[in-house]
Amino acid sequence: MKIGLDIMGGDFAPQATVLGAIAAFKTLAADQKLVLIGDKDIAVNILQENNFSPDNFEYVHTTEVIGMGEHPTKAIVQKPNSSIVIGFKLLKEGELQAFSSAGNSGAMLVGAMFSIKAIPGVLRPAITSIVPRLKGSLGILVDVGANADCKPEFLPQFGALGSLFAQYVYHIENPRVALMNIGEEEEKGNILCQAAYPLMKESKLINFVGNIEGRDAFEDCADVIVCDGFTGNVILKLAESFYDVCVQRNIKDPFFDMFNYEQYGGSPILGVNAPVVVGHGISSPEAIKNMVLLSKNMVESALVEKIKLAFQ
Repeated sequence: MKIGLDIMGGDFAPQATVLGAIAAFKTLAADQKLVLIGDKDIAVNILQENNFSPDNFEYVHTTEVIGMGEHPTKAIVQKPNSSIVIGFKLLKEGELQAFSSAGNSGAMLVGAMFSIKAIPGVLRPAITSIVPRLKGSLGILVDVGANADCKPEFLPQFGALGSLFAQYVYHIENPRVALMNIGEEEEKGNILCQAAYPLMKESKLINFVGNIEGRDAFEDCADVIVCDGFTGNVILKLAESFYDVCVQRNIKDPFFDMFNYEQYGGSPILGVNAPVVVGHGISSPEAIKNMVLLSKNMVESALVEKIKLAFQ
């Protein structure tokens, strides 16, 4: 297995990404190799400063970097030798089994759609995030930003993608899928939710349990929570702030510790033809390590193949 890591992506790259690669290396098996994509000279210098042999990694040297604020589509076209574009090229050609980056998330989404493309039958790939629950377990929230505007038929597919991810990566059997709404009753919600509800109810790909409200998000009401990407991103950013507030106010609580993004590393783009994980822009070495490990778990679980079978 070869996992590609964009070492130039992220607010604290390449220092944080290379240190994260070192941490990930210590947990990977001998036949699981990390391929560092970016400026090799800088990477080697960081490794040597930390008394870590550069020979533990493979390298693909690139000189261009897509900045965090650049327009995703323009950057992909105008910077063909950037670490993100090269990473997707290697993924498409089968030189890598997974690719991850904490860089420009829009460029990662566009790159995935342009290179490895959506799995046939998938209308729109979606991005997932982990939702901590009060009893200590974890749920899945999907979509959290790939699709700000959605058609009703997208949402049952988001549920199916989230279910397969929950089942094969997090080992949740027959995951319960709920629609995020402003009320539990079937007829509640905006036009999107009202139209999506019967489609989700009829879908044979998901175990649909109905609507849930925002106050239910951290309860054990559902294993997969479905919403459009606009709503999901607002929920995600609000949830991330809980941990920051606790740190600032010196509040120690094991539940709120679960909102620390570093534990989960990144968010997979589900519905494309290879494992792709997008990390948080402010990713620390610990977050980079966990992003790599999530990529590894997606490969080992054969998640992409499971999705292809489900959407045939």
